[in-house]
Amino acid sequence: MGTTPSQENSNPTLSDVLPKNRLINVFASLTRQFDSVESRLNDPTQNMTVLAPRNSAIMDLPRKPWENPDDYARYGEAEAYEGSEGQDRAKKNLERFVMAHVVVGSPWGDGVEGEGRGGETMAGDKVGWVRRGEKIYIQPGDVEVDSIAEKVSNGEVWILNGVLNYA
Repeated sequence: MGTTPSQENSNPTLSDVLPKNRLINVFASLTRQFDSVESRLNDPTQNMTVLAPRNSAIMDLPRKPWENPDDYARYGEAEAYEGSEGQDRAKKNLERFVMAHVVVGSPWGDGVEGEGRGGETMAGDKVGWVRRGEKIYIQPGDVEVDSIAEKVSNGEVWILNGVLNYA
């Protein structure tokens, strides 16, 4: 038997709530471009923590999320993202950006090093968080958490005032 709409609404997933928050709708739209991410966020059996950068943090980046300085060094500025190979590089870089902001598990971590708790992103990066006073910061990078915006059946959405390293 399938679920009724009322049953679905009683157990929203991360993919249900991400697009509803206007502070992070740029990042939310990026998550829907990659099946590897979207399927995990929609899966009620796999808990995740989404570290979603605010729209303003993404807009203020010194380079676009699909850009990688190594690509410019290797292929030149004019050719780095031209043609189908360049578009593939850009898409891979963008997927890396998104995956670097999704932690496998929620709640995440049982004490890594130091005072914080840690986990691993879908991109394979080790990340952690520490609390200093009333604020929470993601490490490495000391990225301030604006708020924990949502807690749903398969995880949490944390809104960041910056972005994590995605190179």
